Order: sequence, then C-alpha cells, then structure tokens
Amino acid sequence: MSQTPSDSPTLGVIGLGYVGLPLAVTAARAGVAALGFDVKDSVVETVNSGRSHIGDVPHQEVEEFREKGMLEATTDFARLAECDVISICVPTPLSKTRDPDISYIMAAGQSVAEALRPGQLVILESTTYPGTTREVLLPLFEDKGLEVGKDFFLCFSPERVDPANRVWKTHNTPKVIGGITEACLERGRSFYQRFVETVVAVSSTEAAELTKLLENTFRAVNIALVNETAQIADRLDVDVWEVIEAAATKPFGFMKFTPGPGLGGHCIPVDPHYLSWKMRTLDYRARFIELASEVNAEMPHFVVDKVREALNQERKAVNGSRILVLGVAYKKDVDDVRESPALDILYALEADGGEVEFHDPFVSELQEDGTVRRSVPLTDEALEGADAVLLLTDHSSFDLERIFDGSRVLVDARNATSQVAGARDGGRPGAWIVKG
Repeated sequence: MSQTPSDSPTLGVIGLGYVGLPLAVTAARAGVAALGFDVKDSVVETVNSGRSHIGDVPHQEVEEFREKGMLEATTDFARLAECDVISICVPTPLSKTRDPDISYIMAAGQSVAEALRPGQLVILESTTYPGTTREVLLPLFEDKGLEVGKDFFLCFSPERVDPANRVWKTHNTPKVIGGITEACLERGRSFYQRFVETVVAVSSTEAAELTKLLENTFRAVNIALVNETAQIADRLDVDVWEVIEAAATKPFGFMKFTPGPGLGGHCIPVDPHYLSWKMRTLDYRARFIELASEVNAEMPHFVVDKVREALNQERKAVNGSRILVLGVAYKKDVDDVRESPALDILYALEADGGEVEFHDPFVSELQEDGTVRRSVPLTDEALEGADAVLLLTDHSSFDLERIFDGSRVLVDARNATSQVAGARDGGRPGAWIVKG
C-alpha cells in the first residue's frame, strides 16, 4: 500500500475516533491512501465493512474509499512500517485527580517506535501540554538510533475538530503545525498541503501545543464569564439572554458567548487543565484557568436548583417527582456524552430522590458504574406525565412547540424555547423556568 513520500504517501492514522476517521477520509478524498489503526475490533470491522461510526463522516464516503482501496483499518500496529506519514490521534483525558493522562500517547508512541524506519514523518495531533512532543515522543524515537530532522521527522499539529459543524471541516479549517527542526516543519507542512486548504506554520512544537490550549482556554474563560453573568442576572431578575443579544449589537470589542448547564465534550473542559498542570510544574498558578473551571463547575448545581425552585412553585419536592431530561449529549446534534454536565445534573436529581428519565435522539443509553439507563421515547404521555421537564441539550430535531405545550413545568437551560414561550400565555421567555 505504501509508496515513496514524494509520489503518493500512505498516511497511517492511530485512533479512528472523531479526529482520526475524518482525517483519514479527508486524506483519501485528496488521493492519499489512509491506513487506520485502532485497538477496538468493532471500530476496525465497521470501517472495513464500509460504514462510519462517526457522525461527521457519512457512510457513503467510507464505502467509496474502501471500494477504491484508499481506506483500510487494522488492529495490527506492526503495519505502521508500511506508512510514510503517521498521525497520532488518540484521546488525552484527565485522571481522577484532574491531571493529564497521556498514557494513550505513550502507547501510540511506543508502537510507532517499534515500527519506525528512515524517512517517516510522525505527527502528534492529540491535545496535550507544551513539551510533550519533544520531551515524551522524541526520546522514544531517538532510542532507535535515528536522527530527527534527517532520518525521521517529528511535528505537532493540533486537531481542530468541531463535531456537528456543517461549515468548518478538516479540509478547510486552517492547520497549525510546528516541527522539532526546520526540516521536520517543512516535511509536515508539505504533507498537509495535499488536503488542507491553509497550513499555518509556527516556530516549534511547543508553540503549536500552546496554540491549541490557548484556543480552548479562551473559550472556557469566556464561557465562565457568561455563566457567572447568568447567575448575576438571575439574582437581579434580569433576562441574561436579552442582555447578551443587546451587547452583541456592538460591532467591535465584544464576542458573543451564551450560558448553559456547564461545560462538556472532549476539549474545553479538559484542555485548560493540561496547561494549568504544566504551569504548576513550573511553580506558576494559572489563576484564570482555575477560576473559570470553578465557575463552570457550578452551573450544573445552578440548574438543579432551578428544577428544585420550579417544583417548589408547584408545591412539590424533587423527592418522588418524575423528571424528564431532554438531551444528555454535551452539545446539540452529537452523540458524545464525555464530560457532559447533563450527567452531573441527572445524578444530582436522582440523589435528591427524583425519578429521572432521559430522552436523547443521539444517545440510546448511558452506562455508569454498572448501571444502564436507556433513552425513553419522547411521547406526549412522557411529557404530560413528568412533574418537570428539563431541556439540557437543544438538538435540532426537538419539536420545541410540542415540548413547551406538553410540559406542565419546563426548565430550559439553553433558552431554546424562548420564542415559543413568548408566543404563549403563561410562558416566560428568557427565564430558566419558562413554564410552571
């Protein structure tokens, strides 16, 4: 499958998740053969059967590139030797103590080291703390007796995937890249230019690593600011969404962020902690990051309090009440529940004695500590039978009028039903408790 890098390189992608599979398909679309590696047999079997397990990648594309021989998946990491370019796209979660867990990077790096041969280009795309590429991966590869920038090439290029974004995809999102040496950078830039419209070169792998952390720390801090503003507005009895829309009319110096039930997903709740941890090792406290994390972590409690308040107005307690949660994915139109604030809210309501059910068109079940919770159908009976309905994820497929009209008590953490509430007697647009 492999050819010379100057002719038609083979791309090896380690990790066929929300970053790796779109990368492999985008490369294949541009004529770069892609060989995907994953530790899960089910993922490999799905791809090789011509189907996609990632929402942003249509089945038709996987099937097309499989038929053309441009896409293949395997669990055999020895085949990394066949690849001219290797992209590492593995998860980088946090440990239970909120410290970076780079064990997946280490495992992938060891597999690459075992198969490393002269001429290969290795690119780390997994989000991590500054210094990982140089301090963790480079020694693994140099132990093979090869010289970086001459015998092999090593870069860092952060993934910038935004699941369910219909505009910005792998091919048209600018690609930042830094290399261990100038030769590494040039090799990496030249490769990405085959299938990415804009490649942005920076001076080092550390600069590229910090770029990604700045991007997501920026979002985390600004989301924290607007979440705190939401709590302030609530105490002032002011519609925070009205305030945000008014502020957004300023054509300069303001960027619109909206409040919600908390932070979720694979990046924003996680990535700033990588930078904060790194700074602690350098005897520096990243105060903005830590404060933003605290504020965002408070939002699930704020939402739970709103459910309590809404039920109290009906002379009911959470204990014994039937509560229907709409949406448990961390954002609209995705099936990802990683770090989703909806889970903390669901568990807190259950701890208060609530009889909690959920409906999510993208998430069929939740598994936690051996307990399996399954999505219930969103029927008129389910809405009418709930003492409170809690809208946490504003999926596009939700019929908001039906939800509003069918609910006796409705707490909307996304302001999704504001227009419906404004058109109905008894509705409270712009309020967290929009009905009840």
